[in-house]
Amino acid sequence: METYDVVIVGAGPAGMTAAVYAARANMKTLLLDSLAPGGNIVNTNEIANYLGVGTINGAELAIKMFEQTGEAGAEFDYKTVVDIEDTGRDKIVVCQEDDARYAARAVIIATGTKPRRLGIPGEDAHAGAGISWCAICDGAQYRGRDVVVIGGGNSAVEESLYLASIVRKLTVITMFDLTADPSACDKLRAMPNVSIYPWQDVLEFLGKAKLEGVRFRPNREEGEPRVVTCDGVFEYIGLEPTAGFCKNLGIRDERGCILVDATMATKRPGIFAAGDILAKQLRQVATACGDGALAGHFAAAYVEKLRQ
Repeated sequence: METYDVVIVGAGPAGMTAAVYAARANMKTLLLDSLAPGGNIVNTNEIANYLGVGTINGAELAIKMFEQTGEAGAEFDYKTVVDIEDTGRDKIVVCQEDDARYAARAVIIATGTKPRRLGIPGEDAHAGAGISWCAICDGAQYRGRDVVVIGGGNSAVEESLYLASIVRKLTVITMFDLTADPSACDKLRAMPNVSIYPWQDVLEFLGKAKLEGVRFRPNREEGEPRVVTCDGVFEYIGLEPTAGFCKNLGIRDERGCILVDATMATKRPGIFAAGDILAKQLRQVATACGDGALAGHFAAAYVEKLRQ
């Protein structure tokens, strides 16, 4: 079993920033992720509020970040972490593939979140075949066709702007009003092929062999259900934490997010966390990188103290 100073679980912006800081502090650093580095930004068509790079494609930004982790000296491996064992001085990171196990003086958990689902009739039947959670991945197949976006937050509006530029008709359905950045909302409302239905409850996805439409109804007053026909649906209704593998550590809140102090340390000495997995109010690339910088710095300081 190989031993590292710092093992980071999750290679999104928080994890990659932590890897750079830890490696530059002369820590032997390993970055683990079951998917391509970048986390949720890989699926984002346009990022316009990360300082210093202007407007950039999410996958492009992810590549730049990942290249920098390698330049700093951090190692990377494709692994699915299923458990973290706290044995005191060492933490054992247990992986699904090949029953791999890594010993670490410090662990940083930066696994982020996954898209939340509606849990309504028709969703499971059409998931991945008509219903998607990634416009940059699947949007091109709907060029010149009719599409529905469910959600009104930043992700929903940003991806709607992309989709509206390639589809024939875009319908946005949201439980509340649009809550994204006002400038983005104004831009979306001004697009001629976009219809927006705020204050709605989505009831059902229609179609048997293939997705045919969405049934929804006003949630603020009584009204008859409405049906919009479409070829595809993209859901952006929030995110769920992905730290189930560390449930036995007692470091999560009731929602499954990880609790940390100002140094990104959990109540378990030597275990830190960063990024969207935290119990926090704002989840953005910039805040994830800030969390990662703190976690990498203080994890390295923790390991350095163990050496003394």
